[in-house]
Amino acid sequence: MSNPNALAGGQRTPGTRAQTLPLQGLVNRLIRGLLRTPLLCRALGKRLITVYVIGRKSGRRYPVPVAYTRHDQAILIGSEFAWVRNLRTGEPVDIRLQGKRRRADVQVLTYKAGVVEHYAAMARGNHQWVKFNKIALDQVGNPNPADLHSAWAAGGRAVLLTPQ
Repeated sequence: MSNPNALAGGQRTPGTRAQTLPLQGLVNRLIRGLLRTPLLCRALGKRLITVYVIGRKSGRRYPVPVAYTRHDQAILIGSEFAWVRNLRTGEPVDIRLQGKRRRADVQVLTYKAGVVEHYAAMARGNHQWVKFNKIALDQVGNPNPADLHSAWAAGGRAVLLTPQ
């Protein structure tokens, strides 16, 4: 089945967003459980963490499993989804990293050059994230620049989490 958001060569059309999976809520619940399970969390935790986001308006806590890549001394995540707008630079957040819950300092990047640069690092470091976010890779594993720009244009944000 062809992707209606794709152009020739695997590029996505400008302004299209990453899409959730069917039954995303159920999948998220399952992944969160696995990330809390001893031994399994070590395997899954090499690419996935849970970020405990507090809703700005609701004040509710939302546990969001998300793909990550190590970047320098930080954990790098990137998302176009609305939940990421609840994260603010300088406001720590709770995360579950490799089975352990801890606090992390937050730096949110929203400007084009920062998002594109960090999305490129995510793309090189986590190919599952690439598939989920519809970013094409060339033969040597470099992300398509047009796809990175489209992700930013669709509201993508890069987040650096530094565990305390």
